[in-house]
Amino acid sequence: MAEPHRTYRVALVAFPGIRAFDVSVVTEVWGSDRTDRGVPAYDLRRTGTDTTTPIPLRGGLTLLPDRTLDWLGRADLIVVPGLDDHLTPAPEPVLDALRRAHARGTTVAALCGGAFTLAQAGLLDGRRAITHWNLVDVLRAHHPLVTVVPDALFIEDDNIWTAAGTAAGIDLCLHLVRTAHGAEAAATVARSMVTAPFRTGTQAQFIERPTPRTDRDADALAGVREHALRHLHEPLTVADLAARAGMSPRSFARHFQAETGTTPLRWLLDQRVAAAQKLLERTDLPMPEVARRAGFGSEVTMRQHFAARLATSPRAYRAAFTTTAAPAPTTASATASAAGSNPIAR
Repeated sequence: MAEPHRTYRVALVAFPGIRAFDVSVVTEVWGSDRTDRGVPAYDLRRTGTDTTTPIPLRGGLTLLPDRTLDWLGRADLIVVPGLDDHLTPAPEPVLDALRRAHARGTTVAALCGGAFTLAQAGLLDGRRAITHWNLVDVLRAHHPLVTVVPDALFIEDDNIWTAAGTAAGIDLCLHLVRTAHGAEAAATVARSMVTAPFRTGTQAQFIERPTPRTDRDADALAGVREHALRHLHEPLTVADLAARAGMSPRSFARHFQAETGTTPLRWLLDQRVAAAQKLLERTDLPMPEVARRAGFGSEVTMRQHFAARLATSPRAYRAAFTTTAAPAPTTASATASAAGSNPIAR
């Protein structure tokens, strides 16, 4: 977690062959001033081997680094964009700078084919990593020491993050904001980008949608998810949701995973954790009440799920990310507000 009241420094690593889209995503997430909306101050720098030679990007664009690779030593987070050609060799100074940064304990993240750059540096040897689903076998073939995860949006291993394709890069960037500065900051950034603020890393990269029957099922499942988000404080079960959809639990689970890329139970627990995060940030409600309104039933259960998903406790999360306490809302409004920035996937 980032130190409070200090500008958070982000380094984008630039060299010939990086994708313009990923550069734009990083710039949009950390390069805009949103301090007037409660988002911490960010200092985003584009780093390269020198600051005098423009780096060509596809589409006739160029990028001129404003800092050399030495600036990576000051960064809190280093982001490596994806590549137009995933086998593009990175300059040795870039690879060496990434190795030294990881050795210092700096968080390093790669978007899409940027995993190949980290693999070239040897940073993924013996570690779990993900890339675009269409590149999984290529990554395995060229870097056999990497444990390639076949299907996820983003994962972390030893403070190294990798992400799947285009949209998953946005998901990872928002997750890194959430990890460093809390769910509310990530939701604010997502709102300004008009994108979904919360997709878990374990969600499937893509969803095979059969047709045409799913249109009816999708409507039913979307209604069930909306109902669940508005009633998280109630003791909902997967069986309850299946009944509301008019399906058997087994059929409901099958259709739900086909529609969302995750299981009903995991989705429900993720929404409860997200709701609890916002209540901890926005209110001074006691822990048992936060747990009740998020639907965990008890503080012990909430603590267990925070440990499993966020590697922290609710009390530590509140201490790190609490904002100015607002009056405690009613149960219904608190639950709806806490769940309100979560996407109702369709």
